[in-house]
Amino acid sequence: METVTASSILISVVCIFVVTGFIKAVNWVWLRPKRIEKWFRQQGLTGTSYQFLVGDMKDYSSMRTRALENPINGFSNDYSSRVDPLGHHHAGKFGKDYFVWAGPMPMVSISKPELIREAFTNMQEFQKAKFNPVMDKLFPGLVRYEGEKWAKHRKIINPVFHVEKLKLMLPAFRDSCSEMINKWDMVVAETGSGEVDAWLSLTKLTADVISRAAFGSSYEKGQRIFELLKEQTDLSLVMLQSLYIPGQSYLPTPRNRRFRKLEDQINDLLCSLINKRKEEIEAGEAVKSDLLGILMDSNLKEIQQAVGNNKNKHLGMSLQEVIEECKLFYLAGQETTSILLVWTMILLSKHQDWQARAREEVLQTFGNNVPDFEGLNHLKTVTTILYEVLRLYPPIIQLSRMNKQKDTNLGALSIPSGTMITFPMYSVYRDIEIWGDDAQEFKPERFSEGISKATKGNNAFFPFGWGPRICIGERFAMTEAKMALSMILQRFSFELSPSYVHAPMSVIFLQPQHGAKIILHRF
Repeated sequence: METVTASSILISVVCIFVVTGFIKAVNWVWLRPKRIEKWFRQQGLTGTSYQFLVGDMKDYSSMRTRALENPINGFSNDYSSRVDPLGHHHAGKFGKDYFVWAGPMPMVSISKPELIREAFTNMQEFQKAKFNPVMDKLFPGLVRYEGEKWAKHRKIINPVFHVEKLKLMLPAFRDSCSEMINKWDMVVAETGSGEVDAWLSLTKLTADVISRAAFGSSYEKGQRIFELLKEQTDLSLVMLQSLYIPGQSYLPTPRNRRFRKLEDQINDLLCSLINKRKEEIEAGEAVKSDLLGILMDSNLKEIQQAVGNNKNKHLGMSLQEVIEECKLFYLAGQETTSILLVWTMILLSKHQDWQARAREEVLQTFGNNVPDFEGLNHLKTVTTILYEVLRLYPPIIQLSRMNKQKDTNLGALSIPSGTMITFPMYSVYRDIEIWGDDAQEFKPERFSEGISKATKGNNAFFPFGWGPRICIGERFAMTEAKMALSMILQRFSFELSPSYVHAPMSVIFLQPQHGAKIILHRF
């Protein structure tokens, strides 16, 4: 009798778990999405009807594949149908703000600048979106932290990008630019002109800059780290394009095994460098003026302060956290600057008048001397050009946030918890109500009186984000870009090669799909 009773209880418990799990699954894949869809429509927000389990992902995948098959005819700054065909289609059908579905997860697209600023400022309610663990590996460190941990890391990292520290990194910028320009000189040596793929060159340049700036005299090891990170990034992008199934990263697939092996190799190299620096600091040696040295010094001071105040919970970064911040230096710093520079060269190739104006300013400021920090800060024409490039070809065409904890209001819109909110920078930067009828045109003069004037007081320009989480490396990236562009303009004039194919492609960052073939002329 007791055995029967125990068996009955066990069966009942199992049935309860099964039924509960089934109800939760049905709610997740069908009932909740349909309720949210109805709620959005009642608020006057339009969008797509939810399709069981897949949402709009099937349409997104097929439309993107077709869009990337053909480049843009001629040369046009209107490329939304290529980089975001689904968003382009929905914006034309539903207007600036609408909702779609990433599987059962709702996604609301918001283009109103005031709502973007509100979401970026309210970082407690609207946090960084996390929908695939691969992204946490691809972009570790500060960008994925929230709350107290984010505040602690931000405080420790701030000194790394202080203007006085940045000045000490100019030799790294100069040496890397000189190496690239010397290689380009060899290309034009015989006839005074020659063709290069600027995308490949500039990717190598910015990787070299980060290696030197991050690790100083150990930058050769930094270059090896970058090579491994590049392979890991390429592998991550392949993994991100497949449907994510919770727990799949733990399966012993060839991709997962290779990913983990790369991660172990990167961690070992970084751990070796960090431990060596730690030993040098403990031995009383002067702190090196590279990113790693400044970061470790700032971290040590944070730990000492916490110990002195008996606040152990506020101790600085662990070894693994320092490693993750070093990875972030590479992935964020290298990609964004190389993309800014390549689109700048492409647009200045198309607009020779602005190339001439930029060169004139550079030569008036520096002559043939190596650019200095003060001079770089006073390059007005070059700055307006870089801003206009960031507007027309933003490194990241879409930013996102998520309200994870509870239902939240954004403006007059009530947004259910678990909703991803996307901000299509491409659309915001093409809005004729903000930028005028010439919003698709390359006109750097729009920034001649500052960002506020360019946006008619709308504050609708977010090249490095907005609010508390604004990119900490903004000054670093802009200084590097100005240095590289100035040194190029001092030595060369350039134009697009007849073989250049205009094909912007967004794979996390906005890249030229078929490279950037440029013809250099010795200046």
